Amino acid sequence: MVIAFSGGVDSTALAHALARQRRQFASLRLIHIDHGLQSASVEWGRHCQRVARQLRLSVQVLKARIRNASGESPEAAAREARYALLAQAMQPGEVLVTAQHRDDQVETLLLQLFRGAGVAGLAAMPPIASFGPGRIARPLLDARRADIEKYARQHRLKWIEDPSNELVRFDRNFLRHRVLPVIRARWKGVDEAVARSARHMADAAGLLEGVAGRDLDACADGAALNVASLRALTLPRRRNALRAFILRAGLEAPSALKLREMSGALLAARVDAQPEVDWPGGMLRRRGGRLQLEVVSQQTTAITKTTASKSWRWAHEREFLLNAGGSLKLIDDAAGPVDLDQLPAVLHLRTRRGGESLRPGARARTQSLKKLMQAAKLSVEERARLPLVYAAQRLVAAGDRWIDASIAANDKSRRRARLLWRRAG
Repeated sequence: MVIAFSGGVDSTALAHALARQRRQFASLRLIHIDHGLQSASVEWGRHCQRVARQLRLSVQVLKARIRNASGESPEAAAREARYALLAQAMQPGEVLVTAQHRDDQVETLLLQLFRGAGVAGLAAMPPIASFGPGRIARPLLDARRADIEKYARQHRLKWIEDPSNELVRFDRNFLRHRVLPVIRARWKGVDEAVARSARHMADAAGLLEGVAGRDLDACADGAALNVASLRALTLPRRRNALRAFILRAGLEAPSALKLREMSGALLAARVDAQPEVDWPGGMLRRRGGRLQLEVVSQQTTAITKTTASKSWRWAHEREFLLNAGGSLKLIDDAAGPVDLDQLPAVLHLRTRRGGESLRPGARARTQSLKKLMQAAKLSVEERARLPLVYAAQRLVAAGDRWIDASIAANDKSRRRARLLWRRAG
């Protein structure tokens, strides 16, 4: 178990409480993320190390690189960087424990409401959910901020006070310091009521997910969706299914406007029209009676829209330079997984189009590339940039991660090699 440890009062109280129960856990450690946004951030890291020693716990201090995307708030950028680092630092099957409490839950639900979120967004933060290579748990969601602070004072704990928490230019701080005090003065017990609404929304989101699962099973056409089956659904179920289809691919959900276009005009278009709807991270393509999902990125959108097969005569040139930057190299290796005698003289490099599959082992069954990437928890960016190697029309390798059984080496292979994918920048 790993505790997301900011050094603030909430995570300090949580770490102290869990350290007192350490015998119940196979392992317990802390991770502190230094966002580098405050001049005192280095000293905060040292403070967290001192607290860890007092609690007799190990601590890992990681430095985040905050990059604001266009239109993205500093809060959102910092949160995204923090969770990305936490996910990378976790072990398979490990549980990440965070100190978010009921006040945080109330703020999250209201912020989602102001942004026009749907049922899933209004469910706010679940107590337990899948995260990275394991799960995330929020054991303090039913606790009030005041009770956590009382616990910290009773046990004479020392914590960090982040001055940015007082800056009301940030949405969450404005809500916390200016809006919620007025609401609480008028409506007693509002926090519990809002938290209860979040639980109701979580139940509703679970029901919608179940409906989407059944509808997607009925509409499945290989790795794509059958257009006629989708059109047979009511419009709300159609939107619900398409949203789930996109989320299951590990992509961000499109805007409500894009989703309306997908569930309406895209499906109603002529069979020969081949329409497309794209949004940051993905694209839905209508090809005849099938709806295909493609993972794209800002770096590769231009390439995938004009994608063409590129020939690679590997015997003459062992390194192939990729359009998206980086390269794919074939290296002689006596223990490598590729049998060079099984490779045709000319290979073809292509970007993803959706529906690809290969057999990753002599005794393995053929699997869709999408499911392999989901199981490997590849990021959206890496999925989009993964170079695909074909022998004629057969996919024989996906970057340096998966090799098809048709070119796989065995004990009798005389010439063996391995692929090395060098990412751009």
